[in-house]
Amino acid sequence: MDCRIGCGACCIALSISSPIPGMPNGKPPGVRCVQLTDDNLCKLFGQPERPEVCNRLRPNIEMCGQNADEALSYLFWLESVTNPNAP
Repeated sequence: MDCRIGCGACCIALSISSPIPGMPNGKPPGVRCVQLTDDNLCKLFGQPERPEVCNRLRPNIEMCGQNADEALSYLFWLESVTNPNAP
């Protein structure tokens, strides 16, 4: 499966603990990555500065759902159930 053009859900919902250009401390969940364009494309796609965690993330039906709203919902849920600091 390929990324849905203009989705950007993984660049919004998920936390990233590694440095991102413009976000040296990574990003918390629910915050748009500064490298995400207004039309939800990654400015770093294919560039060496792109974090390795982003390079390794592969889209799949479960994660991406049928549309960007389903992807956001699933990824927010996934982030919450994998957060070691959650109550």
